[in-house]
Amino acid sequence: MRSGLRRVADALFPRGANPHGVLPALLILLAFVTGLVDAVSFLGLGRVFVANMTGNIVFLSFALAGEAEMSRWASPAALVAFGAGAWSAGQVIRRTANARRAFAAATAVHALLLAAALAVALTAGHRATGPQAALITLLAYGMGLQNASVRALGVPDLVTNVLTTTLTSLAADTPGRAALRRAASVAAMFLGALAGATLHLTTGPAPALAAALILLVVVTLMARRRTGPP
Repeated sequence: MRSGLRRVADALFPRGANPHGVLPALLILLAFVTGLVDAVSFLGLGRVFVANMTGNIVFLSFALAGEAEMSRWASPAALVAFGAGAWSAGQVIRRTANARRAFAAATAVHALLLAAALAVALTAGHRATGPQAALITLLAYGMGLQNASVRALGVPDLVTNVLTTTLTSLAADTPGRAALRRAASVAAMFLGALAGATLHLTTGPAPALAAALILLVVVTLMARRRTGPP
């Protein structure tokens, strides 16, 4: 698996110009995870995103304006949890002074949070307000960890949470390997959301969350191998 991921990562850069090892391929997997989880949160948790905070700012304004289908508590809950996750990742990054090691640690914690969310979805359901609040908090906190730790890595043109700037650059800049990396992020998130929505609408949230958990475990293991001692 590692050699396959390395080939994918190398293909995103000019020949011999990938200094990031398997990380670019791992970020594509994380973009897919984002699509999976945001599909579950939007379709099953009261029209809220746990990764796309721009959407939540807009949703909150809709709710305050009186739109009945928008929750007044879900978007603020996601915003607070996401911010807490990003803050936590920042603390780890500053203390370790090693962005790659912090990324591996943040992804491991993210996997644990997603496992807890899966347990809530399986045992407590996801329709009542209490389980919904727990799921939003767990998932948004994990996405805050992910976004901050990926940002610190500095891998160019590969994002895992928000695509507005990526789409702008993809349309405005000259085609090349940078465009390929941007397109890979867009495609991964789209396919993750498609898979997550299909699973959620046909079988409920648990299968999509389980798929996201498996991918996070894979990313954690590959990242630890990349960042650990020789």
